[in-house]
Amino acid sequence: MIDRTAFILDNTRLLAPPLVPEIHLHLAEESLPIWRKTEEELGEMGLPPPYWAFAWAGGQALARYLLDQGGQIARKRVLDIGAGSGISAIAAAMAGAQQVIAADIDALAVAAMRLNATANNVEITATTDDWLGGAAPAGDVLLVGDLFYERPLAERVMAFVRQRAADGSLVLVGDPRRSYFPADDFVPVAQYEVPVTRELEDAEIKRAAVWQLRN
Repeated sequence: MIDRTAFILDNTRLLAPPLVPEIHLHLAEESLPIWRKTEEELGEMGLPPPYWAFAWAGGQALARYLLDQGGQIARKRVLDIGAGSGISAIAAAMAGAQQVIAADIDALAVAAMRLNATANNVEITATTDDWLGGAAPAGDVLLVGDLFYERPLAERVMAFVRQRAADGSLVLVGDPRRSYFPADDFVPVAQYEVPVTRELEDAEIKRAAVWQLRN
């Protein structure tokens, strides 16, 4: 059995993402070593790639928006799906959310979220529950960051997003128009130029937006 906390601490450093220097996360300084370790050493355990070890453009944009526009989520119950490092969840907590629950099916991501929440002196509840495959907890706001990179996942996320919106939740999506992001279904409410790495992206600056679902 892997010691998830030890793996994270051994393979990351506590760093501040460029767009949200107020937040510190356990991140990989280089993509290849941790990707290779996850595949070669942990692949037999069925673990997904270490998406949690990077501050993706959509997540940074969403976190920046939440810190700057905290009035939208102050004293609200916030859900973050596919939360990865927990950057958006942590921003929501810092912005005054009443409760923050962050879900990711990767147990390493959940361990990283807990470490990152501690590093930022905030409280979030991190879970491996698959909200796309079953019931999700009640919430006032749903956060979605960088989940539209594969068609099957994007379709499941959109079905979930529409259901939560129909139930009255405010849906905020951080995305740089990834391949399967249905931009026609959303309205941009903020745009950012996000410094990223060419190891993971196609440019050193990625234009990302925060989007709301059209009525």
